[in-house]
Amino acid sequence: MSDTIAAAATGGAVAAIGIIRVSGENALTAADNIFRSKSGIKLKDAENRRMYYGELIDSSGTLIDLCLCVVSREPESYTGEDTVEFHCHGSPVVLSEVLRFLFERGVRQALPGEFTKRAFLNGRMDLTQAEAVIDLIESESPVAAHNAAGQLRGSVGVKMDCAYNRLIDIMSHFHVVIDYPDEDIDDFKALDYMDELRDIEGELRRMLDTHDRGRILREGVPTAIIGRPNTGKSSLLNALLGYDRAIVTEIAGTTRDTIEEKVLIGNVPLRLIDTAGLRKTNDAIEKLGVEKTLDALSGAGLVIAVLDGSEPLKHEDYDALRSIPPDVPRIAVVNKSDLPAALDINELDALEIKSCNISALSGEGFNCLDAEIQKMFPEFTASSATGAPLPGELITNIRQAEAISRAAESLKLAALALTAKVTPDAVLTDIEAALTAIGEVTGRIMSESIISRIFERFCVGK
Repeated sequence: MSDTIAAAATGGAVAAIGIIRVSGENALTAADNIFRSKSGIKLKDAENRRMYYGELIDSSGTLIDLCLCVVSREPESYTGEDTVEFHCHGSPVVLSEVLRFLFERGVRQALPGEFTKRAFLNGRMDLTQAEAVIDLIESESPVAAHNAAGQLRGSVGVKMDCAYNRLIDIMSHFHVVIDYPDEDIDDFKALDYMDELRDIEGELRRMLDTHDRGRILREGVPTAIIGRPNTGKSSLLNALLGYDRAIVTEIAGTTRDTIEEKVLIGNVPLRLIDTAGLRKTNDAIEKLGVEKTLDALSGAGLVIAVLDGSEPLKHEDYDALRSIPPDVPRIAVVNKSDLPAALDINELDALEIKSCNISALSGEGFNCLDAEIQKMFPEFTASSATGAPLPGELITNIRQAEAISRAAESLKLAALALTAKVTPDAVLTDIEAALTAIGEVTGRIMSESIISRIFERFCVGK
């Protein structure tokens, strides 16, 4: 990692400010070649983390931009290397020119996520914190951002390190017993180790139990919008999104395939799935659409059943409501409140299903729908004072969850082996497997291919 890299740390669109980040052994030298501070100080002599105002110039001395420049020296910088940031005017042309002149001086283009990868490899953060960086960038709700920020602070890594160190203490004693057979493990010590192993396993499983909610936080609650044709399902999707995503016509069966989009209702992230109308049909393509609707229902975390309020309930409406799995939260949206009402709300009350009257056309009633959805998922607005997990404690990453699961299973086997009074080396095998899995979570133990795959998710410049 001795080479020096550079990239734009801000997006490619026109903006007020654009940032070029440089990191590596020759970052200060390369930056000094194109920056002239108004104070006359060279960047190699600049104070750490102090902004300097000056000019960016090309090789002929022509002015590129007036900017601010800040130096962060290793090992206290983000990457753990000498870094320089130019805070320029946010013209893509200016940023491109600055990079071009840096490249002429031996600096190379940074790869996606390479700054954060260097931070990880230089010990500035563990792998859970590195993954939290991209989760924070990609977060689509305040709750998701708070959770990612907590992980960036080290909430997951601290727990993993604690479990790792406790297991190292146990393993060291087992090694003594193997190396010195006279140092036997008496029943009291075996019981003590068994309790310790089960305690660590319990902590890992409590972390693992948060993954379902963490996955929803990351992906959104899968929300199937169902109903018979022409009740306004696609109109509801468009209204919730705020733009026309689905084609809306008066022709029944227009929606033949499922359409997925994300939306935030309060703090509740929903992954809306607009489905084909549920009805009996001889159309082969429409039948496939109905099958996909049923598939969406089977994996839904919320179902919004759209009914036409300008007509009485029909058999197809009852069929749609009966198709909802019994354990899935549901709400009936009685659409077309802008038209004369013909649907009897008492029939929905008899079915014990909450309902809201709305007009997807005018937007009337959406406050009711928003409020009811938020009531169904109070965990997305609950604070730690109500017993909800603290920010950062939700496991959102499937790679981490899979490794934690393997670690917990290995500890379960180790405790069982102790109960069965097997030889210490057999117990040690399971403890070592748990240590390996925990090491994979934080990056203590990780193959280069996995590391590369993780950082490929990142944008260039981060």
